[in-house]
Amino acid sequence: QVQLQESGPGLVKSSQTLSLTCTVSGTPITTINDYWIWSRQTQVKGLEWMGAIAYSGSVSINPALRSRTSISWDTGRNEFTLQLTSVIPEDTGIYYCTRGDYDRDMTGSWGQGIQVTVSS
Repeated sequence: QVQLQESGPGLVKSSQTLSLTCTVSGTPITTINDYWIWSRQTQVKGLEWMGAIAYSGSVSINPALRSRTSISWDTGRNEFTLQLTSVIPEDTGIYYCTRGDYDRDMTGSWGQGIQVTVSS
């Protein structure tokens, strides 16, 4: 059974960089045709796809967030990470990691989510 668990700070200050990690168990993140996705639920935009890293290591990012967002992985730890720079209070929300069959597929296994608050 595939399980995903988000971790990271629950509180960050405006202008700082948010770093979140998703730890995956039950399957290698390099499994062919698996995509590892970050999304968030905010008051401003609702559920928003942020980006994904594929089983091959290729990354796709929401164009609206591209200037501030990066996604990487550590295959040895079976983890993938999200970095969001220059955070603002509107970035406050619940951040999720998900497994999907393509980069925007959020119908697979989800982590429980992590609440992130950006203080002004």
